Amino acid sequence: MPRPIEALVHTDALAHNLGRARAQAPNARVWAVVKANAYGHGIERAFEGLRAADGFALLDLDEAQRLRALDWRGPILLLEGVFEPRDLELCSRLKLWHAVHCEEQIDWLAMHKTHEPHRVFLKLNSGMNRLGFTPAAFRAAYARLDALPQVDEIGLMTHFSDADALRQGQDGIAHQVAAYDAATDGLAGERTIANSAATLRHAARTAHDWVRAGIMTYGGVPDFPEHDAAHWDLRPAMTLRSKIIGVQHLQPGDTVGYGSAFTAEQPMRIGVVACGYADGYPRHAPTGTPVLVDGHRTRTIGRVSMDMLAVDLSALPDSGWGSEVTLWGEGPAVNSQPSRLPIDEVARAAGTIGYELMCAVAPRVPIRNA
Repeated sequence: MPRPIEALVHTDALAHNLGRARAQAPNARVWAVVKANAYGHGIERAFEGLRAADGFALLDLDEAQRLRALDWRGPILLLEGVFEPRDLELCSRLKLWHAVHCEEQIDWLAMHKTHEPHRVFLKLNSGMNRLGFTPAAFRAAYARLDALPQVDEIGLMTHFSDADALRQGQDGIAHQVAAYDAATDGLAGERTIANSAATLRHAARTAHDWVRAGIMTYGGVPDFPEHDAAHWDLRPAMTLRSKIIGVQHLQPGDTVGYGSAFTAEQPMRIGVVACGYADGYPRHAPTGTPVLVDGHRTRTIGRVSMDMLAVDLSALPDSGWGSEVTLWGEGPAVNSQPSRLPIDEVARAAGTIGYELMCAVAPRVPIRNA
């Protein structure tokens, strides 16, 4: 039989979460962000749950081709634009919209031969200092694009760095909204500035024409732990689960795993789970990281190995060899009640974010739709 680890993609949860984005911004259209292979869920697996999106946003031309192969004929936006001039040929053929964030991309458009002008989104660096034109250079870039016959409609976009939290005592977006409003005042074009955090927390000020539903689409919470998934009514779109393949009985002084990082202080019973860092579970997850065994919450013990990790069964006398282990996501029912372990809790215990865990599930882990 195959090794008992697997990941499940819940398309009903994807559809629900996308609906939450639409409910937060009822007058805007919704980009379903499917970069990084739909945040590790798989574009082909996630597509059925995301059909209600108004458009898809991503990075790679290969991913755009995969969406077109799924018979998606609506808008597709390249969030980082093109990476070399010949990419524009594929944009023309696949009818892709693309971001423009630097002078080089405008130069390439000016040299591009096309029968159909392109739809672009001009990106403003409103304070994140990643991609985009500075406010001082933004209007000149807009004028260059507007003069090109290769360009049809010009949209206006930016990206928030702190929409999930306060910044210097303010709401996290005030300085960037002010910069964006000043730079784009009087310019025509559809607008998209709201990521997941802004859609959930600041929709009234940021929804505009399009919102970009990224991590919230997959049930991750951008402002965790201030708010959890239940607060925003988001559902996990991925479950990572395995089984216990061994049981050990410890006495005081016994240690567990590499480096003897955990020492038992009393008699204990532990389970060995077929999941490790080669499966994408974070090696740096410390003792105490939450996990479900047969739907009951317990903790990891000791260091995570390449192929295995240990969990505490001391308070779970009915669990043992073959018991189901939920590393994150939806667990089995307990007393007819569903169990759930939010990915954000696991990520926080491991000192990272849910985005990384979703994207890090290894190719050797079988993934299927639930």
